[in-house]
Amino acid sequence: MAKRKNALGRGLGALLQDTEQESGEEQLSGSPSGGSMNEISIDHIEANPFQPRTHFDEIALNELAESIKVHGIIQPVTVRKLNAKKYQLISGERRFQASKIAGLKTVTAFIRTADDQQMLEMALIENIQRENLNSIEIALSYQRLISECQLKQEELGDRVGKSRATVTNYLRLLKLPPDIQIGLRDKKISMGHARALISVESADIQLDIFKSIVEKDLSVRQVEELVRNASNAKVKEKKEDKKEPSKDIVQLQTKLTSHFGTKIKVASDGNKGEIKIPFVSIEDLNRILEILDID
Repeated sequence: MAKRKNALGRGLGALLQDTEQESGEEQLSGSPSGGSMNEISIDHIEANPFQPRTHFDEIALNELAESIKVHGIIQPVTVRKLNAKKYQLISGERRFQASKIAGLKTVTAFIRTADDQQMLEMALIENIQRENLNSIEIALSYQRLISECQLKQEELGDRVGKSRATVTNYLRLLKLPPDIQIGLRDKKISMGHARALISVESADIQLDIFKSIVEKDLSVRQVEELVRNASNAKVKEKKEDKKEPSKDIVQLQTKLTSHFGTKIKVASDGNKGEIKIPFVSIEDLNRILEILDID
């Protein structure tokens, strides 16, 4: 167990060092990493429960299946052994699915020793390093590495070869409304569009701009302009909200506060407005109603 614990945190290469020599499957030549490859029945392999990919392009998957029919699997999948006739994928989900579509009965696989946490870390890092995930899948993978593998952002950056700023930018995508995340996943908008939308505080405004991007095919620069306009409008609105009341309004607030025995707020634009009379309890409310002579 000490050996496995030390392997955690040293990157994908270290995690793949522990190789289990298996029997009962056709054993092939040794691998470059010092382990061995085995020909395993597809029926004996189950999907990786820690698989970070949530979306596979069906056309690309079928194209890969056609290639596998002609050339076979060029790069073996990686599995761990659960029992005598049961294995679990660590990496190579896309190749595995394409092999099933191609009608293969067996696949070439590396068999590794890994516990659940190592499985998760290997699957996430292997996929991230291949750069074949969409932006949301990468963000979710980063979040899982942080929360489930107890990695700090600096450690995660070192592990996947990215700066902390890059990791942070991906994680911020998860704060966007679900509709926008789906749009990014489905390539309706780009990473540049999404990063511009992140700076908008209101989810409603984010969604309005997102719809405009999709409907009008807006460029990132156009979206950045919309975001600036929305931010300027928000700042202007806040300034208007903080506008100092006139001398007459202040005097009226003072008189009403004294009359009702509670702090009264009067807001007016010169023609219309509102008077707010707060109360702190039912008894206080009844007291105010008595002053207003309301039964």
